[in-house]
Amino acid sequence: MEFNIVDLGRMAYAPCLGVQRSLVEQVADGSQPSTLLFVEHEPVLTLGASFHEANLLLTIAEYKALGIHVVRTDRGGDVTYHGPGQLVIYPIFNLAEVGKDLHKWLRDLEQTIIKTLDSFGLKGERFPPHTGTWVGDRKIAAIGIKVRRWVSMHGIALNCDSDLEPFESIVPCGIRDYGVTSLSQELGRKVAIEEAKPVVAMAFRRVFCATILDDPDVGKNH
Repeated sequence: MEFNIVDLGRMAYAPCLGVQRSLVEQVADGSQPSTLLFVEHEPVLTLGASFHEANLLLTIAEYKALGIHVVRTDRGGDVTYHGPGQLVIYPIFNLAEVGKDLHKWLRDLEQTIIKTLDSFGLKGERFPPHTGTWVGDRKIAAIGIKVRRWVSMHGIALNCDSDLEPFESIVPCGIRDYGVTSLSQELGRKVAIEEAKPVVAMAFRRVFCATILDDPDVGKNH
């Protein structure tokens, strides 16, 4: 398959969701190729289709006072946090090109992060029955998707140099008893999202045996 990479920089969640929805229709119609979006969000809690109120440990007003927006969205999963230092990866991919198999799609997304972590010298793992990628018993990347007309949207949130404190105000992804982590925490050094982008791009290229169209700087070093 072939895909473009578009780096949206830092963007609030709502306008980025609009970009995703528009691009989904274009990919479905064939007017745009599959596209991998990179973005860094302003602080926000997103509530997925399986959200349970008990997994918010503060009130909406208390989150607002902390500068964290709370929005409902149509991806799968429960509540998660996005914020500065976290690389959010939205593959707007035509799944007809990679097999119309949602279970395989989720496992392939996990595999891209496992390969990414391997490039950083970390052992990433799956942790069934929970979706996502883990280092030990600590989640480093959350995954939640939606598919429309066999085109994917939403995707992966990889903690690079994230402030992990906001995760303590929720039950991340509805999973109790396990923690979250980041590349910076695991490696003991700052890992900015700019460092992670080309590594993630390479991992997508390898997992999907793909060609990156109009190969930008973010996709180099592969």
